[in-house]
Amino acid sequence: MFSNKRPQTSNSFSSRYGTSKSTKPKSSFREQSVTQGLQRSESMRSHRREHSTHTSPPVGSTLTSAIITICVGPEQRLFAGHEEVLSRSPFFSAACKGQFFESNARRINLPDEQPEILSAVLEYLYKGDYYPKLLHNKKKDTWELEDEASGSNVTIYHHATKQVLMRDTVIYCSAELYGLEELKRLALRKQGLRQGMQISTILASARYAYGHTPDSDSKLRAQYLTLIIRSRNNFKKSGTMKVEMEQGGTLFFDLFVAMCNHMVCPHLPSEVL
Repeated sequence: MFSNKRPQTSNSFSSRYGTSKSTKPKSSFREQSVTQGLQRSESMRSHRREHSTHTSPPVGSTLTSAIITICVGPEQRLFAGHEEVLSRSPFFSAACKGQFFESNARRINLPDEQPEILSAVLEYLYKGDYYPKLLHNKKKDTWELEDEASGSNVTIYHHATKQVLMRDTVIYCSAELYGLEELKRLALRKQGLRQGMQISTILASARYAYGHTPDSDSKLRAQYLTLIIRSRNNFKKSGTMKVEMEQGGTLFFDLFVAMCNHMVCPHLPSEVL
């Protein structure tokens, strides 16, 4: 019903800053939507206040600190960043102090990271946002994504899971690893504006989110549960959903609890529920 398509090459931070491009393709998302979007319930005023912290310059205009080389993924893609900028992340700050360096080489190895994801993380550290940028439509008083109509940069092919996953989810999970709380909030908000995802991609991404976030961090998980419940008429017809439910896991127990809490049976009086 919903066919997977390989992702298209994106306009990434790495292409702008001299690092090599990924050879993995990206998915086209000109396909039937299974949802009206993952809309967040936060107020526009709260969005505007929080977004101001993302768009402010994270560092000074003059960068004189040491250059750190980062080796990423099984293909060992090379990235470079200033120690001053990287140290905004507790993870990279510890690495820059020598805990993960190879001998005297100023080099950090991230064999399990995706090049496209580290590119977005670096773009955030340098610019306070990552492509596509989050824009405020003053006329409508809503938030939008830059180049939203193109449908690009929605998914990536994840080499470790060998699945197409939602890019913002993977960025969120990497931000959790690197200790970047503002980046987590930004990724969550951007994902809330996405539309037209395939059921297989949503479920694979939800499992990834559950596997790469602590139980104490429920925001990303809750977003997936909300999406599935809102689009339950589509999911209940899906063979992929049936297979995933048969495999089980914490995701589906949480889904059951969420449906019990939020769905009201029209045939029973409210005091029975």
